[in-house]
Amino acid sequence: MIVTLIVLCEAGFWVLLATGLTLRYAARLPRAGAAVLLCEPLLEVVLLVVTAIDLRDGAEPDWKHGLAAVYIGFTVGLGPATIRWVDARVAHRFAGGPKPVKPPEYGRARAVREWRTAGRWTLAAAIAIALLQAAAWFVGQDGDTGSLRMWQQRMLWVIGVNLIVAASYTLFPKTAPAPTREQAREPESTRKHEV
Repeated sequence: MIVTLIVLCEAGFWVLLATGLTLRYAARLPRAGAAVLLCEPLLEVVLLVVTAIDLRDGAEPDWKHGLAAVYIGFTVGLGPATIRWVDARVAHRFAGGPKPVKPPEYGRARAVREWRTAGRWTLAAAIAIALLQAAAWFVGQDGDTGSLRMWQQRMLWVIGVNLIVAASYTLFPKTAPAPTREQAREPESTRKHEV
């Protein structure tokens, strides 16, 4: 039941996102679209309550309960950035909005971008770890919390990998390729407009 609910929450996330953006841009009802998008956290609340009830009713904590906590953490940590990313593209494609800004590829700007990404992933994993710990406390000493601890370890790996990637772009920044002969001959003002 928990896995089915996780799948339904994920499908619900995309349905609410599509509905909210359709109302915002196609129907020209920005407030209604925002109201629909604000309903998205209710999906996580439902999943959290159902998971807590399942554990309260005596279910042994297993990978499904851990996955529910991880899903909630990742939706809270990464969901807003996903919504902004999709919104910018839909606005550009269907509502005449500005072209989405291409993320930086080189230098300090790329390192800053990687640290922001690592921050979002770290937040997602930290929320998951906190929910997993709350579930372990909820189950108590008598329950088998091994699967919850296993998920916590995986979230620590997620944090570690993201921090290593971000640090690598800081310590070893990617440099822009040297301009070709044609680009070197072009006036500076022309090259700026190509980006």
